[in-house]
Amino acid sequence: MKGLNHAKRNSALLLMSGLLFVLTACSGNNGGTVQPTTAVKEGGESKKQITLTFQNHYPDATDVQHKVMRQITDDYMAANPNIKIEVDSLNIDQQKIKLKTQAASNDMPDITVVNAAAQMAPFVDGGKLAPLNDILDRDGLGESFHSGILDYYTFDDNVYALPDGNNIAVIYYNKELFEQAGVAIPTTFDDLIKAAETFNSKQIIPMVVGEKETWTGSYFFMNILLRLAGPGYLSEVQAKTKDFMDPAFVQSVAKFREFIEAKGFQEGATSYDYDSAESLFTSGKAAMYFMGTWATGAMDDAEIKGKVGVFPFPTVDGKGDLDEYMLGPGTGFALSANSPHLEEAKDFLHYFMTNYPKVSFEFKNAVGVAQVVQGDFAQAGYSQLAIDVLDIFKKVKGGDIAFDNTMDPSTTQTHLNSIQNLFVSSIPPEDTAREHQNAFETNNQ
Repeated sequence: MKGLNHAKRNSALLLMSGLLFVLTACSGNNGGTVQPTTAVKEGGESKKQITLTFQNHYPDATDVQHKVMRQITDDYMAANPNIKIEVDSLNIDQQKIKLKTQAASNDMPDITVVNAAAQMAPFVDGGKLAPLNDILDRDGLGESFHSGILDYYTFDDNVYALPDGNNIAVIYYNKELFEQAGVAIPTTFDDLIKAAETFNSKQIIPMVVGEKETWTGSYFFMNILLRLAGPGYLSEVQAKTKDFMDPAFVQSVAKFREFIEAKGFQEGATSYDYDSAESLFTSGKAAMYFMGTWATGAMDDAEIKGKVGVFPFPTVDGKGDLDEYMLGPGTGFALSANSPHLEEAKDFLHYFMTNYPKVSFEFKNAVGVAQVVQGDFAQAGYSQLAIDVLDIFKKVKGGDIAFDNTMDPSTTQTHLNSIQNLFVSSIPPEDTAREHQNAFETNNQ
């Protein structure tokens, strides 16, 4: 497949100027209201009533991301009364499974969500997604995206999805609980282990993870691997210049298991999904939360508002650069190539993405948006946490993307199952590494 071979691209494409937000542009004026695209012909002749299905991964109606999605969708329907948008909101794992089933039966929703790079490749190869170059060329929409971000959704020079996020992974922490326990911000992995032990001794959950959705534990694990192996390790595995038996990978498994054995995560982590795990933190019951910066808005819309700080993932055994991060090119909104209402779906998606930065800014959820945000965050009343996250963005040197956005789907599934299994079983690190290597060799002959 020509175009995007994501594992071989420089992950830093996502970063530098692409990650810098326009902090002071327009002196706090985030621009005029974008006029909605109407579905009414000139002369007042109405088009026929149609229904578009909009699948997304914003299931929690109280979450700010859901509120942004709902606001834009409702505004579009108000301006286009002949079009009804049926919203199907699912958690990430549910949505992935449902979409695969729908694609296999040629019954995909008109608008859906796909993950970047390797995860969306099978949908592109199978002709399931519609190219979106035409709506990117309309009204300069394509120019609104940060430099490099659309590369993760491009195959053979066609863009097949438009991302909502452009994030990095950080550790959020509850300042009040840290002070109460007398714990300093960890700068090394050993510090993180000791912090977990201290919090447990005071009946405080050290860190939450929603491992019922297996990507969450993988995301944490991959940051350990980033520190020990450096950026580009998975690309080297794909090029077969390294393999999963590499000491850095084996050691990363051992370190991850060490944190689990120190009871670093909440009890029964595999029974918590993303939302229920996050709510443990946002309700003040846990000291730390490792997640992408898209979660910043949720921190500012919760009981612990004003109590949350942020710090980078620590070094591991003296290795790693604190300014290198797990990068989150996010998920992208895509359209079914076989939609019976493809032009109307394109019109809606164009409207949605045109308005997404502005409405996100108004809801104070514009940290980590994939598009340039015009506005003064401080003047608009963004929290100190949001400003601190934006300051971190300025220092990012590079990093890596998630395992499931890099490797083939079959090897990825083995990886996700293996990492989840570490939460409940004491498996020798070498065995976990061998399981990865066997899967890779089987799927990449």
